[in-house]
Amino acid sequence: MKTLTIDRMEGIYAICTDKAQKDKQKFFGIQVSELPSGAAVGDTIEVDDETGSLTLLKASHLKK
Repeated sequence: MKTLTIDRMEGIYAICTDKAQKDKQKFFGIQVSELPSGAAVGDTIEVDDETGSLTLLKASHLKK
């Protein structure tokens, strides 16, 4: 499972970063239409490697 943060939106793509890669920053482009409803810049999503499903973790839920 990967945990990605939505860095920015560019056209039809959400550009996401993998925070687990501390030594080398990796970027992933995910089509906005594939994101869970309500996803926005700054939010975190989990990607299940086996099923390919995306789960939204809103940024406000992580700031505790």
